[in-house]
Amino acid sequence: MRILVTGGTGFLGRHVVWRLNASGHDVVFTGRNLQHADTVISGAIRTGCETRFIKVEHGSAQSHATMHGAASDADAAVHCAALSSPWGRPEAFEKANINSTHEVVDACRAQHVPRLIHISTPSIYFNFRDRIGIREDEPLPPPVNEYARTKGVAEQRAMQSPLDSVIALRPRAIIGPYDATLLPRLLRVSRVSRLPLMRGGNALIDLTYVDNVVDAVELALSANLQRAVVNISNGEPMPVRTLFAMLADAFGIELRVRRIPYPVVDAVATLLEWAALIRGGGEPPVTRYSAGLLAWSQTLDLTRARELLGYTPRVPLAEGIRRTAAWARQFEQVRS
Repeated sequence: MRILVTGGTGFLGRHVVWRLNASGHDVVFTGRNLQHADTVISGAIRTGCETRFIKVEHGSAQSHATMHGAASDADAAVHCAALSSPWGRPEAFEKANINSTHEVVDACRAQHVPRLIHISTPSIYFNFRDRIGIREDEPLPPPVNEYARTKGVAEQRAMQSPLDSVIALRPRAIIGPYDATLLPRLLRVSRVSRLPLMRGGNALIDLTYVDNVVDAVELALSANLQRAVVNISNGEPMPVRTLFAMLADAFGIELRVRRIPYPVVDAVATLLEWAALIRGGGEPPVTRYSAGLLAWSQTLDLTRARELLGYTPRVPLAEGIRRTAAWARQFEQVRS
């Protein structure tokens, strides 16, 4: 197959490119960072298959035409491109999440690409309360931030498109090598302060190792489905305090926690967000959403993943954390 991967220079996207290359597919991938693109191409191990990069700045004057060219002769597309962050300018989320999806859908329609795998997010489920075993067909709450809002709109546009087949995957809290969002934030806090333990650290957090998400992408590419929205996770929810201990052990850092009432953290985060908005500056040290992810349980029902895709998490979470820590140590050695 010839497969288009958007966001191929990002965290999940590069892993998708590498796997598809290793599985014998020709891959055209898009992104913005030329240096990262070189890393992706050099990591492709199967030399008999094409792995080609096309630079795209979604929402630009040229992006529409560029995406049409990238989708030419493709048998399928995997749309990973997105801005994944708890904070940012609304227009940045619009371009990266909504505009990019519109451009991908339009390119796939014009170039007669029969299948689109759309990477969505379970952040659209979050609403500052415990939610256990969330099913894909449950009513969605109002979005808690611009990321959740724009990803929700993007998923809806993809699912309502005229393409022959669209499968939306909602992978929960992806970790692994090249993660620049979840674990790095926690590790930065742990090195300069104490990790906050809210509500006793009992909130269940449902992570997903990146190789398991790529497994789901491969399964979706070959599934006999026209339309489906599917939750993906490791299926191993654990209390936040247990996760902190696992991370400290794997990364060789001292586990330091501080028990703080959640309402206090939420109030401080609210003030910091207001201050950041007034200053017009960058992301505050803590956002209400980031704090809420560690304070409230959110786990996913994986019934659809098993029944529709035949998905079973292949890499246990403990092994995924170990692999991530080993990569981080090697990466630091290379950089130094």
